[in-house]
Amino acid sequence: MNKKRVNAVVIGAGAGGGIVAKELAVNGLSVVLFERGKWPVYDEHPNDELISQRTEVLGSPFGPDHEKNPRVVVEADGRRHIVTPIAGGYSNNAACVGSGTVSYGAMAWRFMKEDFQLKTIYGPVEGSTLEDWPITYDDLEPFYEKAEWEIGVSGDDASNPFAPHRRKKQPMPPFEYNHEGTVIYNAAKRLGLHPFPIPMLRNSVRYNQRPACIRNRMCCGFACPVDAKNGTQNTVIPIALKTGNCEVRTQCMIAEIVINEKGKAEGVNYFDEKNKGHFQPADIVVVSGGAIETARLLLNSKSKLFPRGAGNNYDWVGRNLQGHAYTGAFGLFDYDILDLTGPGATVALCDFNHHNPGMVGGGLLANEFNRLPYLYTNIRPPGSARWGIDHKKFQYEMYRRTSQVVGPIQEMPAFDSRVTVDDNVKDFWGLPVARLSGSRHPLDYENCRFLSAKAEEILKEAGAYHTWQSVGGRGLSGGQHQAGTARMGNDKKTSVVNRFGQMHEIDNLFIADGSLMVNNGGFNPALTIMALGYWVGGYIANNFSSTKFRTG
Repeated sequence: MNKKRVNAVVIGAGAGGGIVAKELAVNGLSVVLFERGKWPVYDEHPNDELISQRTEVLGSPFGPDHEKNPRVVVEADGRRHIVTPIAGGYSNNAACVGSGTVSYGAMAWRFMKEDFQLKTIYGPVEGSTLEDWPITYDDLEPFYEKAEWEIGVSGDDASNPFAPHRRKKQPMPPFEYNHEGTVIYNAAKRLGLHPFPIPMLRNSVRYNQRPACIRNRMCCGFACPVDAKNGTQNTVIPIALKTGNCEVRTQCMIAEIVINEKGKAEGVNYFDEKNKGHFQPADIVVVSGGAIETARLLLNSKSKLFPRGAGNNYDWVGRNLQGHAYTGAFGLFDYDILDLTGPGATVALCDFNHHNPGMVGGGLLANEFNRLPYLYTNIRPPGSARWGIDHKKFQYEMYRRTSQVVGPIQEMPAFDSRVTVDDNVKDFWGLPVARLSGSRHPLDYENCRFLSAKAEEILKEAGAYHTWQSVGGRGLSGGQHQAGTARMGNDKKTSVVNRFGQMHEIDNLFIADGSLMVNNGGFNPALTIMALGYWVGGYIANNFSSTKFRTG
């Protein structure tokens, strides 16, 4: 069944897509915002730790449905596994209106100037597709600011000498340090480092007619019980709906982007909540499904001009899949260092994000979000009992006495770290599923070792009587911080889209999510994805009258 033509179809109601839909709607364009999940309802997924852990019995709290949405993971040795959203290796992002911004930890980092110019600063890296972005921090800075003020960020860069310049402060004051944060802060200062409060997409005070955070200890991995955590579902998407120009269609699975013989996107074929097929025509299509599902959709959208998938004539769609290897250290204290005040993570430092000898990039370090009891069962010093009475005793005695300093490392993009589609495995709707393969660059592990050593040094200075490192950086990349599979660039032979997220060879097809990112920084990427949403959405809105965006 064909639907009424609209100016724009936006696929995915997360950090990028929700913002693009709002930018277009407030500028008078008619928009259909598609989301494969539902509107999140807190009472359906309350503060139950077992639900948040995505178990086979209880499912995935914010989707996608684990029976309908398998993926294939290919190990380094060639072994192939079919995995679901509740299994390891899936690299799941929430499937609901707001997507990961409903349940994320909500750190609100701007990338540093260096992150946009890694190749210029560090030079080529053998075995990596490292490149500079086609845009700079200065280009994106006004859009970071817009995200901070429209979505809502608490923070203060005054004590972070490594913060990039900004024209305007964050709109809300930073969160106070919890007990663990205070101990880590003092230790870092004694070591000559520069700790500061973590910027958060969370209301430290009442903001935008919603309440302040109640310091609920169950935060990262959960929806907020008082709606004080800021995502697209409770900020920009309601604004888009109030214009009357935007319709949100939930529980809709996009099957393909339809490309005509002139090389234009005509619209999308999709299945509705009753699994009935429809065609939605549009002047432009914007894909914001996350780096894995965006690549999958493009690869499944084959046509006469693009037999290997939309925009994939040069085989770059799905390449350079990056996430974040988290790395750091644990420490045991002889007193209760955790007060379990939410959200847990309060203090960070950026001393090691760049200009470390022998490294390309680096990463931030911070104390961690509250580790709830079930998750804590996996945190043990090397050689500890993994079950039985000794395991239980450690759980009981050390739960509040264990601290962690951890952070994401700047991963090196790799051509063979990728998303393809598997024609032999289909989802519920008969569509080829995403297949994840490749591995991280060897430099990632070395960088993780460096950052973990720094984390352990801080914990020792803080008074931990026993410490051990947790070193990441090996195996397949991806995860919730997924990026890079439709990278922006100036050359259509080595990138998928131009500097405005516009397909090189399909000028009414845009990307607006982490897929655009040439590298993933040493930071949680949510605020950068939001800034890119404003960047791409603003470009479309300002140039829509041009006939080059119309299918005709």
